[in-house]
Amino acid sequence: MKITILILSAFLFFGTVAVVTSCDRQNNKADESNARYNIAIHIGDTVSALGKDIDCIFQDKADNYWFASNGDGVYCYNGKTLLHITDKDGLCSNFVWTVQEDVNGHLWFSTRDGVCSFNGTTFTNYTDTIQNAPAGKLHYTKGGLFFNSLNAVCFYNGKSFTNFFIHPNTYSQPPADMNRPYDVYSTLVDKDGNVWFGTQSKGVCRYNGETFSYLTDKDLAGPAVRSIFQDKAGNLWFGNNGGGLFRYDGKTLTNITEEKGLSNPGFLRGDKFTDKPGTLARVWAINEDKEGNIWIGTIDAGLWVYDGTRLTNYTTKDGLTGNAIWTIYKDKKGELWFVTNGDAIWKLNGKSFTKVAFGKS
Repeated sequence: MKITILILSAFLFFGTVAVVTSCDRQNNKADESNARYNIAIHIGDTVSALGKDIDCIFQDKADNYWFASNGDGVYCYNGKTLLHITDKDGLCSNFVWTVQEDVNGHLWFSTRDGVCSFNGTTFTNYTDTIQNAPAGKLHYTKGGLFFNSLNAVCFYNGKSFTNFFIHPNTYSQPPADMNRPYDVYSTLVDKDGNVWFGTQSKGVCRYNGETFSYLTDKDLAGPAVRSIFQDKAGNLWFGNNGGGLFRYDGKTLTNITEEKGLSNPGFLRGDKFTDKPGTLARVWAINEDKEGNIWIGTIDAGLWVYDGTRLTNYTTKDGLTGNAIWTIYKDKKGELWFVTNGDAIWKLNGKSFTKVAFGKS
């Protein structure tokens, strides 16, 4: 598939959020209102451009776009006006990693310093609530949200929170050990209702409603699983920070990176932690376009597209502003958005890239 580049002017990791500190005390009851908000946002400062370190893109039910910054708060774009919202407006931290929306229409921001919700007017901090939620079995309900809690995962069904553990009962986390192999970096609920968790070093965990099982072979375990995606055909795709790109059809796990000879052994098994152009080893983002092509973002080697047979690589040599692809997001129209180096947003319109300019209708 031929892609034309069109340029226009214009850790402790918290994949969902691993909560380690709290911001403010809060009411321990979740808002049980069923009314979703669709009012105009009236907090924050009007700006003309995004800041740095954009980690996440999210389109809410009211069609506002949210851009989370790792250090600069969040930005809300309604198609005309770009608002910059920070801790001075009630956000519990300016280091924001993910944005989610619950069944009530409230937004949830997972940050370095905790988790807070936004009802369209005010923020409420739920860090302590999540940390202190009762432990129990995961009973997934459609539209529920997942957050990392300390040594556990917390599920919110729109009314209440439940902490549960994905690690085996025989596992015990050493108190002084900051390596947490079962920490969750990515989560996906598939078309059949199975829940998949990408872990720090234990591969991919699947929950079928009763039991937890793991996919760990072919270098899926070891480095962190940064992304999980399900395509139109039902195949699951896993992005591993070192092992590369994996496809799972429900029976067979295939390491596409190894199959295509695009690995980086020095990074995976050695001590050469350097960028390596032309590889597909450090995968951070996966999505699918309207034609069924799989788009893969690496943190060191640009953007790849896979049509099921051929892989094509796009980098700064092709006009992109960076080779670190932090996010690939699909909006409600099926258009793909790409974040390069955390500071430039591109859209894929058909077969061309357009650099996004904000503050304009």
